[in-house]
Amino acid sequence: MARPDSRTENVDRLNKNTKNTIEKLNEAQEYLQEHADELSPGEASAIRAKNERRRTNIEALEGEIKEERRVEK
Repeated sequence: MARPDSRTENVDRLNKNTKNTIEKLNEAQEYLQEHADELSPGEASAIRAKNERRRTNIEALEGEIKEERRVEK
């Protein structure tokens, strides 16, 4: 039997995903700062590109959270 749609669970899941993505972004940024002189230009570029995708993802997740909260009411 399918479970009913729970907006609260959706918001909790989205918040967890946002938090995890922010943590990964921060860890990668710290790694890049600490080891920049040891990384090849390609590796550093790949980390920067991935962090940019993470920032975009965070914005999208925050938008979904706002939408879920709006629908909850």
